[in-house]
Amino acid sequence: MGTSAKEPKRGWGLCQRRECLVLTWRGRFLLLVLGTSLAFGAARGVSPFLAVNDPVVGGALVVEGWAPDYALAEAMAEFKRNPYTRLYVTGGPIEKGAPLSEYKTFAEFGAATLIRMGMASNLVQAVPAPPVRQDRTYASAVALRNWLREHGAAPQDCHVLSVGPHARRTRLMFEKALGGTTRVGITSIESPDHDPKRWWRTSAGVRTVLGEAIAYVYARLFFWPPRP
Repeated sequence: MGTSAKEPKRGWGLCQRRECLVLTWRGRFLLLVLGTSLAFGAARGVSPFLAVNDPVVGGALVVEGWAPDYALAEAMAEFKRNPYTRLYVTGGPIEKGAPLSEYKTFAEFGAATLIRMGMASNLVQAVPAPPVRQDRTYASAVALRNWLREHGAAPQDCHVLSVGPHARRTRLMFEKALGGTTRVGITSIESPDHDPKRWWRTSAGVRTVLGEAIAYVYARLFFWPPRP
């Protein structure tokens, strides 16, 4: 019975040559096709994932004051369609042009825009947030929480309207701020800047979707609400 010769060890007995399988050009091509398909599928799915729609009807309706006019108009229409107690507008300081404006925060500016659009002033409430260096959405949600508690108006349901892929992170921040006693619903208002199904075809879509994807991962993994 014969024995196969062993490959001599090299490098003072620390290394030994062994056979291994490598991909052929067909294998590499198939791997490339599979990788491209997976990447394309992920690209198509990331925008719908971020632009989540899970509304709750009733309670408090909230819109972020930095939202464009078409989003504020949709907030006003939503308020008229369903029974809400009040339309709250959140937002921190306006960082550009504030000295030229009578409104110093996005909350005040958004509320004034809604009133100019036809909302009754007694149904719109601006809730300004203080200046912060990071986590502005969370700061806005905390400002709303504090205002509701101070006025004895804490609702069981809170429906937040945001824009495009910012929606999922917005809901996460409001859930962390409002706690487990308030159910937070979310509606994403589609932005006309890009097609959410083909967001990679425009620079606006790439900036928005990739930026929000990174921000959401950060919020999920590294953001912890400060202790009160």
